[in-house]
Amino acid sequence: MQLVSGSERLIVHANCDPVQGRVRWAPIKSLWIGSMTTAALVLGPVYFSWTALLLFLVSSGITLCAGHSVGMHRRLIHNSFECPLWLEYLCVYLGVLVGMAGPIGMIRLHDIRDWAQRQRACHGYFAHDAGFWRDGWHQLHCRLDLNNPPEFQPEPRLASDRLYRWLERTWMAQQIPWALLFLVVGGMPWLIWGVCARVAVCVTGHWLVGHYAHREGGQTWVVSGACVQGYDVKIAGLISMGESWHNNHHAFPGSAKLGIEPGQIDLGWALILGFRQLGVAWAIVTPDRLPHRPALLRVAERGRGCPLLARLLAQA
Repeated sequence: MQLVSGSERLIVHANCDPVQGRVRWAPIKSLWIGSMTTAALVLGPVYFSWTALLLFLVSSGITLCAGHSVGMHRRLIHNSFECPLWLEYLCVYLGVLVGMAGPIGMIRLHDIRDWAQRQRACHGYFAHDAGFWRDGWHQLHCRLDLNNPPEFQPEPRLASDRLYRWLERTWMAQQIPWALLFLVVGGMPWLIWGVCARVAVCVTGHWLVGHYAHREGGQTWVVSGACVQGYDVKIAGLISMGESWHNNHHAFPGSAKLGIEPGQIDLGWALILGFRQLGVAWAIVTPDRLPHRPALLRVAERGRGCPLLARLLAQA
């Protein structure tokens, strides 16, 4: 028996359970982010230079915006716009350089998390309901093994794609060519700030946005029946490339536009509009083009979210 999962890539059987599971230390993941963070903290001040800082800012902006936000999230995961395959490859490659996971791994983590958050109850790992430091340890250094997870089955075009399979196997090693280039051009300052500091800040920043975006903040929408609601983290709207407008994303997950209210800066959306102007993006999905969701309710206030109201509406 299969149940509706909200993702065409997940096969959810009757015994699948988003609650029961165990958080375990993930050695490779932990050593990866741990080594990058240690190098950034210890060697970053020693090898600081203004050109290295500029490299850090520019490379972080490009990989986060074109790579993670547009390539990985809005294109590969949600198919919220169409583009030529070469542009998809380029953006996804830049997303791999962020240093979180390979393309297939990113899709799997995202889809299972979203499925769990839409249920009546889920494991605390998915809800970020642990304390700040504990949640950071869990998300950055551990993995959750559900007792009865859904089956992940990516669509054939992704599962059989040679480039994506290669990037999945080598996503950490993709930093090496850039590390060598930066070392040759700018020495140790460019290597530390262009690779180690960038990966450490971007991956940790992704967790920070996720932590606060699932706990409390600005809220316009509530998804009835979902155990985890999204919140807008206003302070991170610019540096997250629009990803921190997470209440909007929970409401309209298939939308390429995340900053949908006036004043919500969304650089990922701006890049997609730029692609459209160049004729390399089309069939762009916005909230008005998505089917009506009976479970989606609009709350009265747009400022700070009301957790009690959200819980009451979600349980309705």
